[in-house]
Amino acid sequence: MPADAIKVTSEAAAMGTHLSFAAYPNDHVDEAAVRKAFDDAVTEIKRVEALMTTWHPSDITRVNDAAGTSAIVVGKETYDIVAEALHASEMSKGAFDITFESLHGLWKFDEDLDAHPPTKEAVAAKIANVDYHHVKLDPQKHTVMLDAPGVRIGLGGIAKGYAVDRASAVLDKACITSFYVQAGGDLFTRGHKPNGDEWQAGIRDPRGGTTQFFALLGVSDHSFSTAGDYERSYVIDGKRYHHIIDPKTGFPATASRSVTIWAPTALLADEIDDAVFIMGPKDGMALVESIDGVGAVIVDAKNNLWVSNRLRGRLKITGVPTDAP
Repeated sequence: MPADAIKVTSEAAAMGTHLSFAAYPNDHVDEAAVRKAFDDAVTEIKRVEALMTTWHPSDITRVNDAAGTSAIVVGKETYDIVAEALHASEMSKGAFDITFESLHGLWKFDEDLDAHPPTKEAVAAKIANVDYHHVKLDPQKHTVMLDAPGVRIGLGGIAKGYAVDRASAVLDKACITSFYVQAGGDLFTRGHKPNGDEWQAGIRDPRGGTTQFFALLGVSDHSFSTAGDYERSYVIDGKRYHHIIDPKTGFPATASRSVTIWAPTALLADEIDDAVFIMGPKDGMALVESIDGVGAVIVDAKNNLWVSNRLRGRLKITGVPTDAP
């Protein structure tokens, strides 16, 4: 790859978030081929979205519609992602839980943003349905069943990471050797820039502006995912409410301000960042250190900075996170 190769970029939207791509052409792939691969990658992300969304008919909506009555045969990909989600639940002792969807309608942080938290009574009426043990899998029949009528599942905490991995596989197949794929807070990079440098990812100051970063991390052939309480949130009387819900309480998790995960795949990073955020720095960091190839940077609820062993020496700290509610 020539050192003066021109970076090719593209943007799109899917899965309720912004998509961003960048890559460098090489001796086998010119700019036109890169742009064609980007288009194919977007198509792949939208295919995954159609399989796993809860906004339109999909494998997941069919499972939810049959809750408490019958097992539903789903596609191999959907089955495998649900199985992986349950594995993440086991690893995190329930901090990651796709049955959070059972609270749908109580919290409104998306396009329907409504800065009125639900009452404790409203949450209590549904919280018993938030338990990953309600999800029953049959590996022989490839079925998913929810064992109670009020249980719902949603793959919003894991499907985006999987989609980024699938898009990255499209670019790999196109023989692109230096690229990144980003969907919201989920990023995967391949290779190095033409001058030999790693791709750089910034870690946002949780109480700063959208372009304020307190650290930089080189990322090559790895994923980078951040969960923060500053996205899809509001503050009432000095208390912050946000979209990362603790499955045990039904209310926004309070142990962290942001968690950034460095992992071999975007799928793994996506499922681990929310879990670590909810678990808090002590238990969350123990989980991180137990998984090969995974590192973390945590800003806890008191604005303390935690860096995992695997990222010490790799992380470049450029500032101090702002302290504010």
